[in-house]
Amino acid sequence: MSISVKTLWDEGAEKLQLSIIAGEQYLDRKLPETTMNRPGLALTGFFQYFANQRLQIFGLAEFTYLKSLPQEEKLKRMEDLFDQQIPGVVITRNRKPTREMLALAERHKVPVFRTPMVTMNFINECTVILEKLTAPQERIQGTCMELMGIGVLLRGDPGIGKSETALSLIERGYSLVSDDVTEVRRTTRGKLVCWANEVTRYHMEIRGLGIIHVPSLFGVTSIRRQTELDLVIDLKKPTGDEDRTGVHPETVEFMGIEVPCITLPVRSGRDMANIVEVAALNQKLKELGHDAAKELDDKIISRLTRGRVKHG
Repeated sequence: MSISVKTLWDEGAEKLQLSIIAGEQYLDRKLPETTMNRPGLALTGFFQYFANQRLQIFGLAEFTYLKSLPQEEKLKRMEDLFDQQIPGVVITRNRKPTREMLALAERHKVPVFRTPMVTMNFINECTVILEKLTAPQERIQGTCMELMGIGVLLRGDPGIGKSETALSLIERGYSLVSDDVTEVRRTTRGKLVCWANEVTRYHMEIRGLGIIHVPSLFGVTSIRRQTELDLVIDLKKPTGDEDRTGVHPETVEFMGIEVPCITLPVRSGRDMANIVEVAALNQKLKELGHDAAKELDDKIISRLTRGRVKHG
C-alpha cells in the first residue's frame, strides 16, 4: 500500500516534530516504501543500489561530509541525488539546509522537512508511523472491549445485546475500545489491533436511551484508544447445538490471521457480561498454557485407557 508524503505529514507532523521548509505544494508525491534511507553512499557518487523510493534522511554525518567537499563537487553530488526522483528529504537535529539544497528541491519538486529530533530517534518513530499507515486494514461490525489485557470483539445480529453487555462490563471496571463498528489493522508482528473510528470514538448507542459519552459517565479509565484482538465472541439466539466442552475450539480469520472464536447463546435473564468476563479470563489462562477443557479431556482419556488395561 503506497501513501503520499502528505499522509505522513498529516498523521505524524506533531509526533515527529516536523516543520516544512520547502516544497509544501509538492506533498502529493508518493512514498512507496516505509523504510528510511540515509544517502551516505549516494553523496559519494555511488547510485547502483540507491533506494530512491524512500524518504531521504540528512543527519549530522551527511552534512559533515558535504562540508568537506569543494563547492562544485558538493553541488554535483546534490544534483545527482535529486535527479533520482526522491519523494522527500528530512533534515534532523534542526540543521539548516543549504541554499543549493532548497533550490534543487524546488527545481525537482521535492518537499523538504526539518525536525529537532536525533536522526536515529526520528527514523525509529517515523518507521512505526509509516508501518501503521501502510498496514492492511478492515472495518468490521462488532463492539470491542479490553478485559484484563485481553482484547474481546463482541459480534451478533442488531438488537442481540452487544452494547448492553459492553455497558455492564464497563460498570465492572473494564474498558471500551469501540462500539458497533471496529477498525482492525494487521501489524508486522502478525497481530491484529482494534480501534474506533474517529467520529464515533468513546460513544455508545444504547437502545431506548440513545447515544452516551462513556468517559463522561464512567471516567477516563473506562476507555482505551486501541487494543490487540485476542478473542471473538459471537452472541446468538439459542439453537440447541452449542459447544458444551470447548475441546475443539473454533477460530475466525481476519486478514489471514486466525483468532479464537466462541459462540454464546443469549437467553432471557442470562448474565452475558459475567459469561464474557469468564471467557476472557479463560482465554488469558490459555495464553499462559492452562487449557481447562484439554486437561479434563486428557484426564478422561487417561482414566478410560487405564480401565481398558485392567480389564484386558
